[in-house]
Amino acid sequence: MKSDLPWEQLGAVPETYFTAWGSLFECLQLKPDDTLLVRGATCALGYAVIQLAKALGCRAIGTTHRESKFSLLEEAGADEVVLDEGVISGKVSGVTKALDLIGPRNLRDTLTAVEKGAIVCNTGILGGVFELNAFDPIKEIPNGVYLTGFFSNYPTQEIMDEILAFLNAHDLQPRAGQVFDLAHIRDAVPAVF
Repeated sequence: MKSDLPWEQLGAVPETYFTAWGSLFECLQLKPDDTLLVRGATCALGYAVIQLAKALGCRAIGTTHRESKFSLLEEAGADEVVLDEGVISGKVSGVTKALDLIGPRNLRDTLTAVEKGAIVCNTGILGGVFELNAFDPIKEIPNGVYLTGFFSNYPTQEIMDEILAFLNAHDLQPRAGQVFDLAHIRDAVPAVF
């Protein structure tokens, strides 16, 4: 990859921004006049999604299950922040695209929180539920709503170049919560080691 970004920021691009990019542009077909709902927006992927959507010109609504995280979403550029206690249907309006990072645990509710003609993309599993048991697509996907999902294991050089060009053209800087050198990598993910 060719970029002027420092290593600390460039490191976020392959997984985080590739997943955001694929979810937004391949699956949701995001356009500047869309209102995007990002469910579970206070994760690194959520911040990247809001950043890309705002650069495109979209209205962004972010959800979090903690009121203490509202200011983080506002700083990230969210136009509206919604407290997510498991049900957001009826709490948001005008949503034409929705990215569900919580996943199957709340997906049924996300499908009912969008406008007719909207696209919903399931990309995350932050809710800890990995599949929809007894899911009946005919009854549970509202008429005129579309459901898709993004699997982030197949980046190409062309897509990575597009992402870096977009970041550069919009002067976007990937955010890093903390930076660890290789000698301290265990500190970055203590539960794994």
